[in-house]
Amino acid sequence: MSFDIAVMQMFNGVSLFSILLLMAIGLAVVFGLMGVINMAHGELMALGAYMTYVASLAFERWAPAWMDVYLFAAIPFAFLVTFAFGYALERGFIRFFYNRPLDTLLATWGLSLIMQQTYRTVFGAQEVSVPLPSWLAGAWEPVVGIQLPITRIFIVGLTITVAVAVYLLLYRTRWGVKVRAVTQNRAIAGATGINTQRVDALTFALGSGLAGIAGCVFTMIGSTNPGTGQLYIVDSFIVVVFGGVQSLAGTALSAFAIAQTQTWLEFLMSGSMAKATILLLVIVVLYFRPNGLFALRTRS
Repeated sequence: MSFDIAVMQMFNGVSLFSILLLMAIGLAVVFGLMGVINMAHGELMALGAYMTYVASLAFERWAPAWMDVYLFAAIPFAFLVTFAFGYALERGFIRFFYNRPLDTLLATWGLSLIMQQTYRTVFGAQEVSVPLPSWLAGAWEPVVGIQLPITRIFIVGLTITVAVAVYLLLYRTRWGVKVRAVTQNRAIAGATGINTQRVDALTFALGSGLAGIAGCVFTMIGSTNPGTGQLYIVDSFIVVVFGGVQSLAGTALSAFAIAQTQTWLEFLMSGSMAKATILLLVIVVLYFRPNGLFALRTRS
């Protein structure tokens, strides 16, 4: 194998890692805090993708001269819409299923089917795509023979920005202290005056908003349809469980390891065999470490 191919394969793994991390980090925050198995997380990603599509249509109609920068408006728009939807969803639906993980799984799976049908009704069953800004076209060639797509570079940069922002929010703010306190011991946190219900609602909304950003990123590499969210939801759950459901660092390391391994295996064998091999490796690791590679110890 030549050096050029090896470098591009590693970069493909990094770009897949970026998408997996954006999807999985929202799941990790929600699952780690509330123990909610949200099977509709993929549909929240699809909602972010559709909101990006709506933003592109709005710019094409009312501000065509600004189409090259519409993404900088579409990303926060997708986040805010999915954040608000997630907050309303937690207050009006999810909170009735706490401490009932199997019921939560079934309820959110049913919700995902409803959301998929809603997307078919509103946007149609056909795939929709958004225009790519001209400055994201082409590839960067650091040396002769190595071409790195600018779109993927932008996705990696956006993922790093989002991951750092989430870290600062959870570990450098007063609200982050409350989230970590509720995660470690909900009863004691409530006894000290922390409004655990509000923490739950805002945390679920944050996880939904992160899924919305992931959906926005997805529009840069593929078209969107009502079943788009199902493409990454299984991989996202594998990343979260493999890394440890209460460890953001574990989620990031797990996403990187799985993305790189899958990329190299797909280079050596078929895509389906690569996924089957990844799943087998994860099962073996979880047999010896059922709480994940980087599970946190909590007082609960």
